[in-house]
Formats: sequence, C-alpha cells, structure tokens
Amino acid sequence: MTEEKGQPYRVALVQMRCGPDPDANVEKAAGRVVEAARAGADLVCLPELFRTEYFCQREDHALFELAEPIPGPTTERFLAIAREHRVAVVVPVFERRAPGLYHNSAAVIDRNGELVGRYRKMHIPDDPLYYEKFYFAPGDLGFPSFGLGFGRVGALICWDQWYPEAARLIALTGAEVLVYPTAIGWHPEEKAEHGAEQFDAWQTVQRAHAIANGVYVAVPNRVGLEHGDVRGNRAPGPGIEFWGGSFVADPFGRVIAQASHDREELLYATIDPRQIATTRQFWPFLRDRRVDAYAGLGERFRDRP
Repeated sequence: MTEEKGQPYRVALVQMRCGPDPDANVEKAAGRVVEAARAGADLVCLPELFRTEYFCQREDHALFELAEPIPGPTTERFLAIAREHRVAVVVPVFERRAPGLYHNSAAVIDRNGELVGRYRKMHIPDDPLYYEKFYFAPGDLGFPSFGLGFGRVGALICWDQWYPEAARLIALTGAEVLVYPTAIGWHPEEKAEHGAEQFDAWQTVQRAHAIANGVYVAVPNRVGLEHGDVRGNRAPGPGIEFWGGSFVADPFGRVIAQASHDREELLYATIDPRQIATTRQFWPFLRDRRVDAYAGLGERFRDRP
C-alpha cells in the first residue's frame, strides 16, 4: 500500500445484498473489507445504510431502535478491521445523535484505526418508498473532506448525488475523490419503461461532477430486491429493486470501473492525483469560476414579477 502523498492509491467499492438480520449484514460487510484490504485496497467504501435492508420504504417508529451512536458498535467493528489490516474505510451509519435526533451518516476511518470524522447527509428525500424525512434530520456538518495519509477523500450520501453545489464545495476543500455511499433502485412497476433512462441519468450527473470539478467519483450501491425487512418486520408493497451499477469515474468523466446490476461484487479502481492535476490544467474550470457573481446561489429561487 502506498504511503507517499501524491502517488496513486487503490479504492474498493462494496456492492452487496442486504438481508433482514443486521448482525449478518455487518459481518458480510466486514468480510468484504478484509478481502479488499488483502487485495491491496487503501480505501474501502460500503453502501448507504448497509446494516439493514432499506427500511425507509415505510414510516415506523419502532425502526428508530436501529439507530446507534458514532462511535458505536458498527464503527467499533470497522475501527478494529482498519487497524489490523491497515485500510481506510467509509462506514455508513444510522446515527443516533440524541433522543429524537437522528442522521443518515458516514463515519470516515483511517488505516490507523482512528475515527477521523463523519459526514451527515445534507439532502434528505421524501418520495414513494424513500421516506427518509421521517427518520433523518438534515446534516449540519457542511461538506468536509478528510486527509487519510495517502490522499484526501470527501464523503456524500445518495440523494446528495443530484446536487452540483455539494460536489463543488467538497472539491474546493481539496478532495481528490468523492465517494457516494448509495441505496438507489427501481420501483418494479417502472423498470421496464423507465429503468434504463433512470440509471443513465443517475450515472451521468455524477460523471458531470467529476468533469466539472476535476476529481474522481466513486459510488457503491446495494443490489437485489428488498422490502425493508428488518427481523421479520416487512414493508408492504412491491419493494425496491436496487440496481447495483456501482462505478468509478475519472476526472475526465470516463467510467473506469463498473459493477453489474444484479450481483454482489468488489469493484476496484486506481485514484491518481497526477491525473487530477493534468485534467485541471487542460480544463481550468476552477480558475475561471466567477466567484464574484454567484450570490444568487444562496436563494432557493428567484421569483420574477
């Protein structure tokens, strides 16, 4: 594994199926992280809310019992793995911050086994089968990045993928790679008509973040049909078919690694900071930003008379 800053390093994305037993999901994820570390990964990223099936398919007060603090049992498990196997890990957590206050978060662990920080999901969706506003308060930690010795990493989460402002703000902190732990899929009744275009839009917007900011983008998603089953407590309805398709795009927007739509996989790619420098020299978007003219971005919408 590389130690020198500015040198290439290897990222691994865990694309996995999640089942009704939270402990089994954590152990499966732990095994994948160890496997990736042994294969030479410097950084491993797990998918959003991997500890359970995607429970936000319904609103159920009993499911708040799934939340845990940071640090807590899940992060402690991966702190130990990081320390033993010398691998950095991004660990999504249903975070219990205080009674009645919860976040959809990602803990960032360096390969010394230290918790270097966390990100709390800023953009919270409320759509059919994605009732996240019931469970999660919006994040309040801004858009940080984290130095991990071999490079600088920014973490965003799923619905954040659609917002260019989030990607820009993290890129401006010096992040070389934006990781987006994700849980996104098709409503089964929509897949035949809209499935291909939905996936294409999702990947395209994130490739655009890579291009506009001259960074790598790495996106681990889950896979498989889920009904939000947690220990036998299952959501009604058709469920969500999580579309996998985990991928890594380089600063030119090229997809340099992509997983399947229907299998568990470990996806590997190399992050090369020198490629960031080269791309930004030829496409100097950061140089040409009109920071004096962007005050309107602070408004939700500019009404016209």
